[in-house]
Amino acid sequence: MPNPASPLRVAVLGSGQMGLVATAMLLAPREPVPDAIPEVRLWSHDPEEAGRLAQTRRSPRLAGFELDARVRPALTDASALDKADLILVAIPCQFIREAMARLRPHVPGGTPIVSLAKGIETETLRRPTQIIAEALGDDPDAPPRPYAALSGPTIAAELARCLPATMIAASDDLAFAQRVQALLGTSWLRIYTSADMLGVELAGATKNVIAIAAGILDGLNAGCNAKSALLARGLAEIARLGSAMGASPSTFFGIAGVGDLATTCFSPEGRNRSCGEALGRGVTLRDYLATATSVVEGVETTRAVRDLAERYKVDMPITEAVHDVLFNNTDPLQAISQLMTRDLKAERVG
Repeated sequence: MPNPASPLRVAVLGSGQMGLVATAMLLAPREPVPDAIPEVRLWSHDPEEAGRLAQTRRSPRLAGFELDARVRPALTDASALDKADLILVAIPCQFIREAMARLRPHVPGGTPIVSLAKGIETETLRRPTQIIAEALGDDPDAPPRPYAALSGPTIAAELARCLPATMIAASDDLAFAQRVQALLGTSWLRIYTSADMLGVELAGATKNVIAIAAGILDGLNAGCNAKSALLARGLAEIARLGSAMGASPSTFFGIAGVGDLATTCFSPEGRNRSCGEALGRGVTLRDYLATATSVVEGVETTRAVRDLAERYKVDMPITEAVHDVLFNNTDPLQAISQLMTRDLKAERVG
């Protein structure tokens, strides 16, 4: 990636909530070089959606948000990625592979990539950065392309209003993580770095499963005691899985872990929590998804996390209960009863 003091050509792939917010982050004034504003191109998989963005600068996906006039919504794959210095991928996890395979001929070799996606691919159990790398099929004889994962407690509607927030830029390449930190950090968004890309991506995916469970409790009016207990035990599940997979346990007790988990479970604007709340009130999953305006990542991620738990032999009873409610027609009250009547034991975290 070129010197941060020089204007960059940045391609943002995905026009969902985080894709739109990413454009605002990129164009925010920054010190000590306030004039070093990147050239930003926003790619959408749907030409009609890109056309509407170009004309109205607004999207029904994010109420009240207006796309900066300096952002160029791209109607073709090539125009979005032409000579890009940096690529931000904000595509829902289950659609990343198809989109990146389609874009592959236009992705400049060696251009660094930052993933904002949160999920686990159901068929392969791969994380977003792994999916992108596989889909691009980078030349093994060429210098490795830098990858980073950007995650944290980031309700898009709050970021769009420039409310204070924090995120984690995780990468195996610490220097690249620091460049991402400098590029995307603003007066209202503080970014930390991490070398634990596995843990950060895993935390961002698994918290969506627990958020669905939190929403179910809200829909059942189960109370704050139950919800707080759910967060504590959900975090224990997440940390156990992460440790078994080789992630750093401390990651799950930081911004990308408990920070993101709390926001997702308590925010009324969280998509996964809202889905769970509808289920708790008796709405079927099919009916809810039929009317949802955005992808509810936690639904398919629940399948993947359950499979990971089986692969790594990790006990994840909350994940199992959410899976039963989503895919086995288990009544939410029955699922709670099964959790509450498990064998008594000492508390174990991680």
